[in-house]
Amino acid sequence: MPAEAASLVGFAQQLGEHGLPAFLAALAVAVALAGLAGWLLHWRRGRRSAAEDAPPPTLVRLAAAFAAGFALIVCAASLFAAIARRLGPDNAMGLADQALADAIAQHTPATALRVFALLTHLGDPLVLAVLGVVVAGWLWWKRARLLAIGWLLALGGNAVLNPVLKGVFERTRPLHDHGLAQATGFSFPSGHSSGAMVAGSMLLYVALRMLPARWHAAAAMAAVALVLGIACSRVFLRVHFASDVAAGLLSGLAWAGVCVAGLEFARHRQSRR
Repeated sequence: MPAEAASLVGFAQQLGEHGLPAFLAALAVAVALAGLAGWLLHWRRGRRSAAEDAPPPTLVRLAAAFAAGFALIVCAASLFAAIARRLGPDNAMGLADQALADAIAQHTPATALRVFALLTHLGDPLVLAVLGVVVAGWLWWKRARLLAIGWLLALGGNAVLNPVLKGVFERTRPLHDHGLAQATGFSFPSGHSSGAMVAGSMLLYVALRMLPARWHAAAAMAAVALVLGIACSRVFLRVHFASDVAAGLLSGLAWAGVCVAGLEFARHRQSRR
């Protein structure tokens, strides 16, 4: 085994042996950073006057949104392609994926697995479909109809995109015999991870648009916890390899970036009329 592959496999084994505390630590850090970002946004808006608190979209803001969205898509697509090029059981990433899955199987308590088995259902297609209808109905009732349509297109588009990508790569799933979760079909990229990323990102965007600024930090923290919790549950339950989850998060992030940029463009056009 090449030295690079051996070091990556060794790291994966160590991570799998301490998978639960590593996940909890990473989740705590990510949620804290999201809360800090939301608090800073609230503080920044609090220093503005009431007239400046919600300025109408301008061409400069629209260009900035598209530039940020384009950079996000390029970065996510590049990382996705890098992962896809290294698929296979005999290369470094494939060996590390298997080493991580084996270590998790040996060192994760059964109680934690049962919790992850409940958590992972939050990313089920039926749950996301119900969430999509409920949020769209609320937005329509609040007369944010453009946002409601964008929200539905984001969830629906990802539901079409992920099976297409799975059919392109046709990667088999890892073996899992614990009976806590069942998954069929191809493995790469993870549909639960991409669905959680799109739903969480769009929920955060909706919250930033519709809720008072004092709720933005809590919304960011909840979105991060939701996405990471669902995504990592797929690895702990061994229905996906870690690279499947990473690719699902990246594809979902790219699609969410496209949707947000499109909504900002439509919002700009609407305000001009």
